[in-house]
Parts: sequence; C-alpha cells; structure tokens
Amino acid sequence: MSTRTAARSPLAALTFGPPRPLLTAAVFLVTLACGVAQLVHRPLYDYVVRDAARIDHGQWYRLITGMFFQDGWASGLVSNLILLAVFGAIAERVFGRWRWAVLYFGCGWFGQLMSYLWLHPVGAGNSMCVAGLIGGLATLILLAPYRYAVTPPLQLRIMALAVPVLAVVDTAIHDNHGLPCLLGMALGFLLLPTPNPDSQPVSA
Repeated sequence: MSTRTAARSPLAALTFGPPRPLLTAAVFLVTLACGVAQLVHRPLYDYVVRDAARIDHGQWYRLITGMFFQDGWASGLVSNLILLAVFGAIAERVFGRWRWAVLYFGCGWFGQLMSYLWLHPVGAGNSMCVAGLIGGLATLILLAPYRYAVTPPLQLRIMALAVPVLAVVDTAIHDNHGLPCLLGMALGFLLLPTPNPDSQPVSA
C-alpha cells in the first residue's frame, strides 16, 4: 500500500467532524457573555463560583456555572477563550459535535466535582473543559497509526506523549487540570470515530 502525505495540516487525514466548528463558536460566545457580565457586574461572581461551603448547603448548580465564569477575571477570560478557540475548533473538526460535547462538558463537570471534593474548593473557569479536549486529542494522535493508518508528525506525537505525564504531575501537585485531562484521554479512547475501511496509510 502506498504512503501519501496529508494535505493542509497534520490532522487533515483525521478530520471526521463538520468543517465549521459551530458548537465551539456557540460555547465560546456563551462563555464570553458570562465573562463580560462578570466583569461588568462583579457581585455576580459570588452567585456562580464553585464554592464548597455553598454547595454543601444545596447550591449544586455551582458545579455547572463554574464552567462558564472565570476566577482569573479578565486575564483568565482571555486566555481561556483563546484555548477554547484553538483546541475546541480542532477537537470539533476531529471528533464531531456530540463527541466534543461529551469531552468538553463531561470532563469539565468532572473537574469541577473533583475540585469541590478534593482539590480547590473555590474557583471557576472553563480551562478544565479544554483540558478534556486536549486529553481526547492526545489519545487520537497516539492511536492514529494503529486505528487510522495515519502517522502524525513526530512533534505532535511527542506532545501527545507529554500530555498524560504532565496530567499526572499536575494532579500530584494538587492542581485541578490533570484529572479532567486524564478523563479526556480515557473518553477519547471510547469516543474515537470509526475509521474509514478504504483509507490508505498516511504519513502526515
């Protein structure tokens, strides 16, 4: 079987989702709106932040709202939106929309829950959601040669190998991004799109 080179981008041969990242754009706009509202009316943050003491008193909705507001305020909003735009668009193009939603919101909620139970009881941000997408993408890159007959560039494979290592270290130092990233890797394995049986080996 002949080897061909993937066009346009290293992940071009691994795109199984829609060409336009509309779900990423929608979540981006909602997160942006929440962030702007938080900056304009600062007391809003106290009503939506993940706060263990208030969750203990029945305010479980904070495990959801914590995924849309930012404890880093303006700088956190900008940096997290950039990460969402980059990795969200790639993940949606690769996994498709419903798999994207499972990775993003499933890992994000898991990160909020574990932060409440163990790590940082007070906080907010969508970065743990993005960590789930990164974990899923890492799994896809590492398994691409075996599942899709696609060999991504060496740099991407090294970065993908570094993801679980950094996630474990991150968890060991009690940061709250490692666990959702590891869950993203596990879910990414379960959610890998079905390969095309007619595909040729690709060296990207």
